[in-house]
Parts: sequence; structure tokens; C-alpha cells
Amino acid sequence: MMRQWQLTLVCACSLLLSACGKAQLPSGLVYCSEGNPETFNPQLITSGTTVDATSNQIYNRLVDYDVTSASIVPSLATQWQVSEDGLTYRFHLRRDVHFHQSELFTPSRYFNADDVLFSFNRIIDLAHPYHYLTRTGYPFFQSISFAELVDSIEKVNDFEVVFHLTRPDATFISNLATDFAVILSAEYGQQLLAQNQAEKLDFFAIGTGPFRLDEYVKNEYIRYKKHPDFWGEPPKIEMLVFDITPRSSVRLAKLITGDCSVSALPKATELAVVKQHPNLVIDTQAGLNVAFWAFNTQKAPFNDVRVRQALAHAVDKDNILRVVYHDTAVAATGVLPPASWAYTPSVIPNEYNPGKARALLKEAGVSRLQIDIWAMPVARVYNPNALKTAELIQADLAAIGVKVNIISFDWSVFTQKLALADYDSVLIGWNADNSDPDNFFSPLLSCAAFNSNNNRSRWCLPAFDELLAKAQATTDKGERKALYQAAEAIIAAQVPMVNLAHGPKVVLRKSSLISTHNAPYGGISFAAMMLAPPQLTAPIEPAQHIDLEYSPIKSAPMKSPAIENPPKERSAIEQAQTKEQG
Repeated sequence: MMRQWQLTLVCACSLLLSACGKAQLPSGLVYCSEGNPETFNPQLITSGTTVDATSNQIYNRLVDYDVTSASIVPSLATQWQVSEDGLTYRFHLRRDVHFHQSELFTPSRYFNADDVLFSFNRIIDLAHPYHYLTRTGYPFFQSISFAELVDSIEKVNDFEVVFHLTRPDATFISNLATDFAVILSAEYGQQLLAQNQAEKLDFFAIGTGPFRLDEYVKNEYIRYKKHPDFWGEPPKIEMLVFDITPRSSVRLAKLITGDCSVSALPKATELAVVKQHPNLVIDTQAGLNVAFWAFNTQKAPFNDVRVRQALAHAVDKDNILRVVYHDTAVAATGVLPPASWAYTPSVIPNEYNPGKARALLKEAGVSRLQIDIWAMPVARVYNPNALKTAELIQADLAAIGVKVNIISFDWSVFTQKLALADYDSVLIGWNADNSDPDNFFSPLLSCAAFNSNNNRSRWCLPAFDELLAKAQATTDKGERKALYQAAEAIIAAQVPMVNLAHGPKVVLRKSSLISTHNAPYGGISFAAMMLAPPQLTAPIEPAQHIDLEYSPIKSAPMKSPAIENPPKERSAIEQAQTKEQG
């Protein structure tokens, strides 16, 4: 079998593993991803890398958000009703939905109401057997006070559930459409408990999604296989491989040589290289995200608003946009990006003014200040190069007499140390999971987010939370927009963080890839993607989709993609097949 796969690879000379001659072999697609997932259960994280690897590949939610229609649409729930007082949500569940089968688990029944109760009671019920089986908690749900919002979940029958809320919340249904609100198998969870292997639930994942998790080799690849009994439109590919490739230049090199069909998080400087290859396409969306520099407001001197204001005035955002983003992003005037319906153009607060920065530090009685800036070691949609951003801020602060130490770790260590909250400041950001403006404010800056460690500023202001609560309690968009602008004003005055930029969401792909899913928020989905037969593939202009005016063992690294034909490694699918046969 392995030789057949190798022959197919040679014949295709790319990742297109469809038939070579008369032999019909499984088609496969490789995505060059940027890192290892922290878990295979997105309920437990807010990391984009983990969301990409799990949410839309392995799982489904009760509802989804359709970008085209800008509305909530059915998924595992076929319909739902909301009571007049907004306190009751009744969901009617889809029938005949199969869970995945694996070496560890063979389901004996279809998806039903028990799975919904199991999935959400794990989050809100302290007595649930899986509630405390996580060192990270449930950061997204804790940051939006989900346990306080949901009073109970009632099973009416096998295909009808009712969520009883403690208060009306306009964001509730949107939050059920996020990448974190996935449905797990209650039967699988009970089986693992009986076997004293409960910890496997979050790593040897079982869902109802279009692909089932087949194998994960840390630092190498994640392999998924098509779910043969998927309830929705069947995936067009038999195998999906995430080729874990941390270096952006190597990801681009693999895309050029055909070792990947889709690639994550290109640097702005690499787009010119892409344009030289007519078989490559740049897909760009205006991103619902924000990059920011957060101060640990629980530590001196960052507990003094004058110091935070001074540091904000010292940062030259325009220079960061030029050097880091190459003018492909827009400067942040607040938390909300221009793509949000609650965004209002305004003068950039805490404008670049080194003189004012020095005066504020003098007023605060702070001199010879030395601070640490923690910078993410990985690229993100909102910041393609946090280390370079840190270097630019370091130079800006040197001009006002502040010394900066730049600190970074491997991503897994970085996230673990962040949870300890022993930092001065951190360069990080947020990629929204739905289109509701609250998805920026509550997860990032609420007091609940402080308690969940998702609030990197460690800033809690009751008056700010009151504004958010008022915005959640009404469905009037005009009223909500005014309340969120008032929240933006508080952030500008208190400066728990310096909002830097909103980056475009960019995905690189082969022009032979017929369908893509590049929503402005949330994780990537491969269920609808397919590779066209070679004879149907025609070169197209590489930049026709671009809109950059949006105002265990690691293989040896490859050389820079600046060369036209970099040396070729074994593809991720070939590695995966070799591993499978071995």
C-alpha cells in the first residue's frame, strides 16, 4: 500500500493524490500550519492554532454563523425558539447524526440530547465528573460568565433541549456559534470514566464533524480521515494533513514546491514572492481581530494610569504598521476593527507624543524605569511578527529613557507562563470568534475574563462591566453600539492595553483548490475544499483575490523561499502514510 501511495505522489508531483491512471486512491490535502495544538478540545483554550486544528475539522456546534447571510444557521440543532422574555432557548436536534469511530471507541447510538447536556454541563456544573479535568479551565466560557448566565439545561426528550438563562443576553446564540461551543460524545466520556482514562477525552478526540482524528505526531503532523457517515455535505477529500511548520519561510517554500496546498499566516514581505508564481493565490479578508500591548495592571508601576498613558504615548504605531505589517493592516483606534458593525471612526487615542510621555512619567515620579515585554514566538493573523514589534517598541521607549527587556519562549511554555501572570507586559492579540462586538470586550477585559486568566491586562473595572451588561441585555443595535463606544472611551482613558493594529486574514493556496473557507473570524475549515483534476486546472492571476488596502522529531528546515525552486522534502501526506505503514 505504501508503494502505491508513493507512486501516486510521484505521478501527481504535488499533493493531488487522486487517481493516477486507473488506480483510484484517496485524495489528500495538506495544510501547512504554524504550530502544535495544546489540546484537541477547543472548550479548553483560546489559541488560534488549536482552534484551526480542531473546531471545524473534528466537531460541530448546535448552530453556526453564515458569513454570506450574516445570520445564525442550523447545525446540530435544526431549529430553535426563544421565549418572549429572552430567558428560554428551546433547541430541536438533528436526527441520525453519527459520532466518529476510533480504536478507542465505537458508538452504539446516534447524537442526542445527552451529548448536549454532557458538553455544556461540563463547563457550568462543578459536580460534573469532567469539570475539573483540565488545568486551563474553560477560558472563553469563563470570560463571558457562561456559568452565571445558564441556570440549567433541560432534556425534554432525546431530540429537544432547553437552555434556561438567568437574564436576557443578546450574545447567547452568537456564543453558541463560536469555535469553542463544540459537542462532545457523552457515551465516549462515560466509557473513558469507567476505564479510568478520562483524560483521553480531550486528546483522543471524538466528534461529529467532517473529519475524524487519526494520528498526531508532535512537531510533525496531524492526520485526519474523512468521516464516512458525516451528516452534512461529505468532504471532497479522503485525508487531511496538518503539516506542522513553525517557520513562515518554510511554509511558503512547501507551498511553492507543492508539499502543501494551503498555507497559514504568511508574512507581508512574502506576498511579493507569491505573486511570482501564477499557480498560487492570495485570499484576503478584512480581519475581525486586534493586536495589542497589554500591561499587567496588578504590578507597579503599571497600576498607575499615568505610567500606562506615558508608555502609550511613546509608541509610534505608524512605524509598526510600516515595518511589521508593510502597510497591509490598519492602525487601531480602539479594540473594535473597522469590519465590526459597532465600529466608529475616531481620532487615535494616546497619540504618538514622546514629549507628553516624558512629562507623564515625571508627574508619576517614575525614573530609570526598566520593564519586560513578553512577545509571542509565533505568527498570528493580528500580528505576523511580535518579536519585531517588541524591538520597535523597545527603541521607542529608549527615546523616553525607559529600558526594555524582550522575553520569549516556545509557544507551549509561553502560554503556561502567561497563566502564572508573572509578567510586566505582553504583546499578544485576539481573533474574534463571531461577529458580535461583545466578543472583543468580554473575553479580553471583563472582570470575569480576569478570573479566567484570559484578561492579559489583569484589569477589572465594575463600571466597565456594567456597560457590557447593558449592551448584552438589549437587542437594539443602535443602543448597543453607543454602549460599546462608551466602553471604548473607558479603555482609551484607562489604557489597560495599547491597541496597535487590525491585520487582514490572509491564506495562501494553490489555484487548483476549488473551494476555500476564509471567514474574517474563527478557525479555518476544510470540509468544502477540494483539488481539481490537473486537466481542469488553469493558471490564474495570483493576486486576483488580494485586497491589501484594508484601511515527537522535527524534519530539517528548508532554506529561504526567496529562491525559485527550493529543495523538496517528503510531503506531509507521504510522511503520514509511511508512519501508518510502519
